[in-house]
Amino acid sequence: MTTKAAFTDEEWKTVLEGPTSAGMMVVMASRGGSFRETFAMSKAYVEARSNHGQSELLDEIVSVKPKTDHAKAHSSDELRDHNLELIRSAVAVVAAKATPQELEDYRRFVITLADKVAAAHREDGQDVSPPEAEAIGAITDALQGS
Repeated sequence: MTTKAAFTDEEWKTVLEGPTSAGMMVVMASRGGSFRETFAMSKAYVEARSNHGQSELLDEIVSVKPKTDHAKAHSSDELRDHNLELIRSAVAVVAAKATPQELEDYRRFVITLADKVAAAHREDGQDVSPPEAEAIGAITDALQGS
């Protein structure tokens, strides 16, 4: 089992930023609902903690209060690209240090978090708005290394 001890401080920071970067991408994808969506992100961490013991790596990730990178971006596209790069970097670090199952668990946690954030606020009668769906597609691609 891989634990925080396997990572440098900088690598661990990157691993922790992957899920929150995905959540923030979805929050920023469309207008409205940011309070509900941010609450949904926190709730995803709580729910993951209830699965304690299935993945030591995920146990350690979700035991830390979610934080986001406060990068200075000049546009929403620049911020989106920055978040996607953080997700790709996080997956690369996990892939290099963790088992294949832990990597899959990490990917699943990140996409589940993004899905929960998207579904937290209905927009125009839809559970997930087209911009949120597009963000989730980009997150999924980043998680696969695309």
